[in-house]
Amino acid sequence: MNIDDRIEADPAICGGRPRVKGTRLTVEFLLGLKAAGWTEAQIFEGYPHLTEADLRAVFAFAKALIEEDQYISFSRVA
Repeated sequence: MNIDDRIEADPAICGGRPRVKGTRLTVEFLLGLKAAGWTEAQIFEGYPHLTEADLRAVFAFAKALIEEDQYISFSRVA
């Protein structure tokens, strides 16, 4: 899969955050839905214009970032 076919970033749209092409659904937002427990069926029900290939590209994009070994250090505040 070529991630560039499905994911793009434009400084004029969504603050430049990576998003599914032709939408305002950012990678961050869609990953957040999964992290919150949404199933893929729920995501497709809520966003019927989204395709399985789009969602696979979101996950592939996140995987590619992790593979680059660029980790953000953070500490939890109690």
